[in-house]
Parts: sequence; structure tokens; C-alpha cells
Amino acid sequence: MSKQNQHPENQPEKIVLAYSGGLDTTTIIPWLKENYDCEIIAVCVNVGMSEDMEHLKQRAVASGASKAYALNVQAEFVSDYILPCLKAGAVYEGHYLLGTAMARPLIAKKLIEIAIQEGSTTICHGATGKGNDQVRFELAVQALAPHFKIIAPWRIWNIKSREDAIAYLESRNIPYPVKPEESYSRDQNLWHLSHEGLELENPANAPNYNRLLQLSVAPQKAPDAEETIEVTFHKGLPTHLNGVALSPDELLIELNRIGGQHGVGIVDMVENRVVGLKARGIYETPGGALLYRAHDLLEQICLDAQTRSMKQQIAIKYSELVYGGLWFTPLREALDAFVDSTQQTVTGTAKLMLYKGNIIPAGVQSPYSLYDQELASFTTGELYRHSDAEGFITLYGLPSKVRALMHQKTEQARQQQELAGASV
Repeated sequence: MSKQNQHPENQPEKIVLAYSGGLDTTTIIPWLKENYDCEIIAVCVNVGMSEDMEHLKQRAVASGASKAYALNVQAEFVSDYILPCLKAGAVYEGHYLLGTAMARPLIAKKLIEIAIQEGSTTICHGATGKGNDQVRFELAVQALAPHFKIIAPWRIWNIKSREDAIAYLESRNIPYPVKPEESYSRDQNLWHLSHEGLELENPANAPNYNRLLQLSVAPQKAPDAEETIEVTFHKGLPTHLNGVALSPDELLIELNRIGGQHGVGIVDMVENRVVGLKARGIYETPGGALLYRAHDLLEQICLDAQTRSMKQQIAIKYSELVYGGLWFTPLREALDAFVDSTQQTVTGTAKLMLYKGNIIPAGVQSPYSLYDQELASFTTGELYRHSDAEGFITLYGLPSKVRALMHQKTEQARQQQELAGASV
């Protein structure tokens, strides 16, 4: 593999690499060593991966890094990234709960912090040239450190596939962390686990959940007995699970365990990537699915119709911003201000029954509920009489009635003209 054409004045002294310990970044370290005459600083930003961080650091150094960092940012990830998306109700294309997308801006932020500490202005990432993450990483760097340089090996090296990467490492006797027959592209954090690649690349293929799933069981293998849980919120933020106060990250970890046991939150979708192509992914988000459902149940009774309608529109735009890497933007911050305003009364408890992949509402209550049982019942009360509806319907339907009368009048005029023409 030929050395990249580097001008001496542009040669970095240090490159800070976003290191996950997976196949791609394991390959990137020796590749950078061969093509750039500089130190490689590997940075693993732990947003909830299951791997041992010390082992990952050792793997990075064994692959050629001169230094490796492991940063635990799980609490920050939940409070500053997951919870804003939850409050916004952001779901990309109706299904994806943004697990990978919401983590990337935080990872980029931490990379920049380490780079500044190390005296570097060059960052490298392992995102592919067909993926969303290259956009997310680089837009974050542009927003926070516009003078930094970025190296994206997948856009410039000769490696064209995961099979090529495996062959590259094998030719250099460097151990790699996957089996060729199981080399799914996975991303895990405290919120979710995603799966891409291999047979999933053909949307006609059904996923083999028995070998694929890691956070969850397939719904058909879930317990035959249902389980009911209660999630309590204060101003849109989850605070208690089954009456027990927990920190947001503790609560999410426990919901992942419970939801995973019942096979909830599994999504199989073909999504529209930022770069224009479609891609299929399998997402496991058991705890996130439970939080979104519970939060939505509370909003149903706590928000008035106009606010809820506007918030649902905002949720779509919010999801598009996060998915597209536009986290560090004035618009996302402005939308947060709107969302936070709507959450002032989203306080209460939602009950959910879990059964074989299903999340079934089992009751919701709030001191700020706008639901009035007397109004909603069929019994006539002081605030609402059945006869009141007649005048409302007349006024509400007036534009339609006026339009229909206009068409009726026009049709009558046309028929009269036809009759007059026929009599001549």
C-alpha cells in the first residue's frame, strides 16, 4: 500500500484517532503508522460500550498507538444528549431512536478536548465514505474546532471492504477483534446496539435474531408472563422506576435489562442516509423504547392539542438535525428551548405492560393532566352540553358548506346554459 502524498509543512506531529477497538479502527492504526510519520493517539470515548476499556487501550498500543485514552462519559451522554432527544420525542423516519447519531457529537467533542491537551490539530475517524458518521464527526469538528484537519482513511485508502481490512491485518500478523463470518458492523452505547452488514445488506433476508441480538431476546423467546412497570417523570425527565429513585443512567441500564428480557425495542428498517443512499439496520433499543412510550403517554394527557401538534412537527425536524450531524447548531438549541417550555407540566407516572415484544399502555396519571373525566364521559355536565356541539359543527364546517354551495350554484348555471343551447 503506497504512502500518501504528504507535504512536509502539512505533516501532523500527532494524530488523534477516534478508537473503538473494532475492525476498522484496529486497521487504521497501522495504516496511519505506515502513511504518516507521526504519533498516533487513540481515544476511546466510552458512551456505554460493553468492552473492557483497559483491554481496548492495550489493543490500541499493541496495534501501534503511542498512547491511548479511555474516557467514561456515560453520565454526560445521558444527561446532555439522550434526554434532550427523549424530551423532543425525536424519532428518525418513524422508527430509529437515534442511538448512534446522538453519541457522535459527544465523541467528537471529547476528541477535540484530547487533541488540544496533546497539542494536536489533526483528528482521524474510521467512518466509511458511504456512512452517516463521517458527516456527524466532521460537522461537529467544524462547529467546535474549525481550524482542525481531518483524516478519513475510508475515503483515501485502497481498502474497499471489511474483507480487505481483515486481509490487511492478517498480512501484518495483527490480531483483529471479529470473526470473518460474523463481521457485522456494530455500534453499542448506553442507549442502543446497532447491526449492519453481511446478510442484512439484502432487505429480502430475514435477520437471524438468534445470532444477531445481544441486548434483547427475540420476542418469541420472551417469557410467557407479562410484566408491568411504572416510570415516573418530572418536567419531562425520568426520575423513578417502580417507585425507586434512580439517576438517569441507572434507570436506563435497568430498563435495558427489563426491556431486553421481553424482546421490546427491536427495529428492522431501511433508512435514508445523509449521503443519499438507503441502508438497512437492525437496532436494539429496549430501554429507550420504554422511555419514549412512557413519555408519550404523559404528553398525551399533559399537553393541549395545539402544543402537542406543533411539538410532533418539531420532533421530526429535531430527528433530522440529530441524524444529519447538526447537533451543534443554533436551530437545535432553539428547538431545545421550545421543547423545554412544553415539558414544564410533563410530570407524572406511566404504567407499561411488557409482553413478547409488545409495549402495552397500562395507565397514566399526572397532577397536570388536562383530561377531565366529567367532560370525557357521555354524561351531560355543566361545562359541556351535548346540544353545544350543534353550533360548533355549524361554524367548524362553514368553509366546507360555503364551498359546496358554490359548486352547487356553478353546476346549476352550467346546466341552465346547456339547456339554453339545446333549445336554440
